Amino acid sequence: MRIQLPNKYYDVVVVGGGMVGASFACALRRELNKATDKHRKKNKPNDERKKDSAEISILVVEAVDQANSPGQASITQPSFDARSTALSYGSSQILEAMGLWQQLSDTTCPIKKIHVSDRGRIGTTRLHHEDHQVDALGYVVENRELGVVLNTVMESATSIHLFCPASISAIKATAAGMDLVVKSDSLEHSISTSLVVLADGGRSPICEQLGIEQQVQDYEQHALIANIGFEKMHRNIAFERFTDTGPLAILPLKSLGKQNRASLVWTLTAQQSAEYMAMAEEELLEILQERFGNRLGKLLHIGEKFCYPLRLSVAREQLRPGLVLLGNVAHTLHPVAGQGLNLALRDVAALASTLRGAVADGADLGSMDVLQQYICKQEFDQKRTIMFTDNITRLFSSNSQGKILARKFGLITIDLMPSIKQGFAEQAMGLSING
Repeated sequence: MRIQLPNKYYDVVVVGGGMVGASFACALRRELNKATDKHRKKNKPNDERKKDSAEISILVVEAVDQANSPGQASITQPSFDARSTALSYGSSQILEAMGLWQQLSDTTCPIKKIHVSDRGRIGTTRLHHEDHQVDALGYVVENRELGVVLNTVMESATSIHLFCPASISAIKATAAGMDLVVKSDSLEHSISTSLVVLADGGRSPICEQLGIEQQVQDYEQHALIANIGFEKMHRNIAFERFTDTGPLAILPLKSLGKQNRASLVWTLTAQQSAEYMAMAEEELLEILQERFGNRLGKLLHIGEKFCYPLRLSVAREQLRPGLVLLGNVAHTLHPVAGQGLNLALRDVAALASTLRGAVADGADLGSMDVLQQYICKQEFDQKRTIMFTDNITRLFSSNSQGKILARKFGLITIDLMPSIKQGFAEQAMGLSING
């Protein structure tokens, strides 16, 4: 629920109410509710050996003002703007376990097929949902719709205190966790907590305060992101097309009236991105048509454009006593294959589950013993996903003859060899997560 004045103490403080921070708050709430139900069935009413999960307090501190009422996500929150996100099949299962998928599913567009190709060269890979016994390989959701669902839960849940607009002006480690100074308007509030979950994005000022460094690899590319309209129905096919400047992804969206729509993620050089952002719509559509081809007929419209520099950024520390990093502040990936948010959601689910276990055991939520359990669950998944994304980016963003031959052979091999294709599909669907 939205609050005007925070308490002096919270068990968990989530910094950042975007997609990752809000998802974590909702996931932790769900896990603690399940733990409470189990505890009440197992123990007698007078059994007070362990703290009831329902007593765990959660504060979400968000710098950008959110909706004033449930069901109205603010477009000023960068996570919830007009962009779209590809959710893997695994992520849909996580959101279902969080109790959110039923509210969200009607707004999503399922991906039934994935078509991977290399522009101007032979070799393609095709994935089909029926080959993997799932309803869809993934789903595309507009960020604003996901924001509506997450904000509705946070606004209505009494166990979540949403404090915004507010920011952390100071943070200090203590023997019991962390002490925070939270600033809202001209007022400052002192708050103590056992655990800070940092989910405030790739350029976190709190990381700078704490001296947590990032290991950064600049891809020297930019992503141009927009929604597009086109002549033919997409038939629930997602296209990943590799060009001389990098990957070009077109992801299916739900139609608006009779308008066929898709989400575009177009990797460009820095110079191209500046030119294309300033270019007239007709001229840009002509270039995009030549790059993508005619699989969807004539491209008719391109909506509001966004542009972002692309880099691989991995925090050198994800944990400290009383602190854990989630989302882009922990690892920012290239958008190729849509792995970033999906990895973050798997981290969210693993951390929420770990904290539920800690509550059941009466353990300190911010202790390194507890937080190391989370990293042990997710370390293999994180390393594998980061390597998978980085290798694809390097292989398919190069015009060297050796890499052209390698990716041509790779695409043909994936398409012809069932075991390799299954592994590729599982990674794309967010299911290849165990060591």
